[in-house]
Amino acid sequence: MLDLAIIGTGPAGLSAAIYAARYLINFKIYGQIPGGQINEAHLVDNYPGIPGVTGEELVTRFNEHLKHLEVKTENILIKGIKKENGIFNIILDSSDLEKASVEAKNILLTIGTERIKLAIPGEAEFMGKGVSYCATCDAFFYRHKSVAVVGGSDSALTSALYLADVAKEVYLIYRGKDLKAMPVWIEKAKANSKIKIVLERNITKVSGTNFVEEIELDKEFDGEKNLKVDGVFVEIGTTPNVALIKSLEIKTDDRGFIETDTAQKTNVPGVWAAGDITTGSNKFRQIVTAASEGAVAVHDIYKNLKAAEKETGKLG
Repeated sequence: MLDLAIIGTGPAGLSAAIYAARYLINFKIYGQIPGGQINEAHLVDNYPGIPGVTGEELVTRFNEHLKHLEVKTENILIKGIKKENGIFNIILDSSDLEKASVEAKNILLTIGTERIKLAIPGEAEFMGKGVSYCATCDAFFYRHKSVAVVGGSDSALTSALYLADVAKEVYLIYRGKDLKAMPVWIEKAKANSKIKIVLERNITKVSGTNFVEEIELDKEFDGEKNLKVDGVFVEIGTTPNVALIKSLEIKTDDRGFIETDTAQKTNVPGVWAAGDITTGSNKFRQIVTAASEGAVAVHDIYKNLKAAEKETGKLG
């Protein structure tokens, strides 16, 4: 039986694994895609000590660190989690019956969120080639170029304003009649000469040769249905990956994000959560903050294990 199962291999999970290894905790880390959404970042230039790397390169650095600590990531799908008699039974997607499940005393959820996609032709094909889901990650590459931002909430407006500092022009495209962002952001966007607000329109197609060159709208804007752009930033929200944990009755907010305390504990004994899956009214969803939360969670888990060790005389 494991003392800890880390579920998710984004920055929170990988950071947690590093700390768990250094604390000599009996643990394993499970996940399908090492690094998670970091892999989508064309450039990461704000992670301390490692400037100017691609998302994939940063993930490689994380994995090299784990390898140095002799930690092996279990690249497998988790099909379900059940808690029985205080023990977590983690069901794995394995044809090998002996490896179909694993038991753990504690779990750390670092399963992150999924970007809500437009689900239109060209979006997937041009991901990383003009289609982006992170303005703070990729704005630098669109200096003096034309871009489109899709969405009408705070994240879309702040992304448009951020991009307007570097881009030649920014089309802010939203399907509704009125933007949903805070009034201060709407006022700033309307006052910015580089931002063209396009309401009651949807993007129906992204096209180009090797990189994005054009988007198609469902209705004309200034007499044109096709707009020449070099990049498309999709900011229509994220959705938490909570389907896996519904049976655990973990407390979430009205959007489905897991509520935690300052030590990353959830309301369910033995369950911690870290990274983008957790709440925060002004959640700063960055690699460095996710990594920090993973470390904080494992530190608290270690303290709990040590307390239990004093009672039983054995850790693990």
